Amino acid sequence: MRRVVCPGSFDPVTNGHLDIIGRTSRLYDEVVVAVLINIEKHSLFTVDERIEMLQAVTKEYGNVRVEKFHGLLVDFCRQQGIPSIVKGLRAVSDFDYELQMAQLNYRMSGVETLFMSTNPEYSFLSSSRLKEIARYGGDVSGLVPDLVHQLLVERLRG
Repeated sequence: MRRVVCPGSFDPVTNGHLDIIGRTSRLYDEVVVAVLINIEKHSLFTVDERIEMLQAVTKEYGNVRVEKFHGLLVDFCRQQGIPSIVKGLRAVSDFDYELQMAQLNYRMSGVETLFMSTNPEYSFLSSSRLKEIARYGGDVSGLVPDLVHQLLVERLRG
């Protein structure tokens, strides 16, 4: 069975994330979406809320499973028996950072990292920018799944 992990904080999950997850699900038998628990980072949504959102918006893919993890991603991969990571790249600036992480991860564990270029429609999209726009009343519909949009508006405005 070919297994891969798609890691991230997903606070919140965007259509760009879903594009990478969906495309990856066509290439692998199982995709584990790994939600990072980072107690030092102030998140808009709790880890459990992010997991629920991801489970809801990926249910159409029969081979996607959502899990949470803390610590090193390579340790999570080792514990789960997953030999590779897929990371979406939006721009050259993403590549510089992700290449260094990929090399470190391989050095530490032998886990391979595969890069998938993002759909140009989402190349500008990040959860941080999205939250900032929504916080100031900007329209982010079409950039996140409808369920996530509803939860985001409720959380920020209400």
